[in-house]
Amino acid sequence: MMFTRFLFEKIDRAGWIFLSILAITAVLVPILNLAVPPSSVFHVSNTAMGLWGKYMTYALLAVAVDLVWGYCGILSLGHGAFFALGGYAMGMYLMRQIGPRGVYANPILPDFMVFLNWKELPVTWWGFSSLPYALLMVCLVPGLLAFVFGWFAFRSRVTGVYLSIITQALTYALLLAFFRNDMGFGGNNGLTDFKDILGFNIQAQPTRAVLFSLSVTALMSGYLAARAIVTSKAGKILIAIRDAEARTRFLGYRVEHFKLFVWTVSAVMAGIAGALYVPQVGIINPSEFQPANSIETIIWVAVGGRGTLVGAALGAGIVNFAKSWFTGAFPQGWLFALGGLFVLVTLFLPKGVLGTFTDWWNARQAEPKPPASTAPQAAQ
Repeated sequence: MMFTRFLFEKIDRAGWIFLSILAITAVLVPILNLAVPPSSVFHVSNTAMGLWGKYMTYALLAVAVDLVWGYCGILSLGHGAFFALGGYAMGMYLMRQIGPRGVYANPILPDFMVFLNWKELPVTWWGFSSLPYALLMVCLVPGLLAFVFGWFAFRSRVTGVYLSIITQALTYALLLAFFRNDMGFGGNNGLTDFKDILGFNIQAQPTRAVLFSLSVTALMSGYLAARAIVTSKAGKILIAIRDAEARTRFLGYRVEHFKLFVWTVSAVMAGIAGALYVPQVGIINPSEFQPANSIETIIWVAVGGRGTLVGAALGAGIVNFAKSWFTGAFPQGWLFALGGLFVLVTLFLPKGVLGTFTDWWNARQAEPKPPASTAPQAAQ
């Protein structure tokens, strides 16, 4: 009953359209992949479905970033770290499922550990043969890191560009750490060569269809969770913190508590996105920690529309679709195009695509309508 009331009272028109499109996509795309023959023009190939599934995980990451940046004013340049940590947690589970089917046929140790002469499984890998444990770590590891980081940063009242630089430094530190072979996470090569998940072949067509639908469902759930936060009383305080943090603190609110809450929730959402990303692309390595990835996420949100949630997901789709096309047609020109896109959006679309369209639509609806023409009077 409360959920139904939330749907009808808190979800706006853009949200309903967004959720409806996602619900149709979650059902229609797997059907077009599995039931429609490849010779048909309506068939969705495995490659296309995998690419769209990756876009869905990026959209969830963008929603997570928009939650802290668009509604709380926290410009995070480190959400790529939470995304990668969730991906590594899922990758560790998938590596444990390989067992004796690896190159070295070791039932316990992954191939890279056998190659590096590891004698036993590190403590950090214990429990990852169980999917429930892995899913717990997907949420717990990014959430706990975000909580500890936020506890010290927000209590110290670190804000603005200083906080952004610290989040970027956190990401870079994790990048250097995961590159080391003695960390036990595959070093530069990372984790790959996954075989199955829950006993199902991870490359099989039905499995990839399920992973796609799960990614869409996670995006819908992430949007609903974020929408529930920003439309609540706590959400109004978050917006007040974004617009005037000092005034909000002077009114008696514990600003650091609200920032810590939304920061941790956002990190968990990013970790879930990373966990769904890994089985669809088939690899996770330290390059996911690169600060450039986190900066690119900010561009997604800016392009789509900061402080809209739906716009963040839309921006992720637009930019990554453009990236897929550019890297195929003009491989050397993508970074220039990305930089130019960010400059154009900053100068001419400061509210992003969705924000600009919403303003235009509202202005059009507010225009006075011409009076209805009256019937001609009868001749005297």
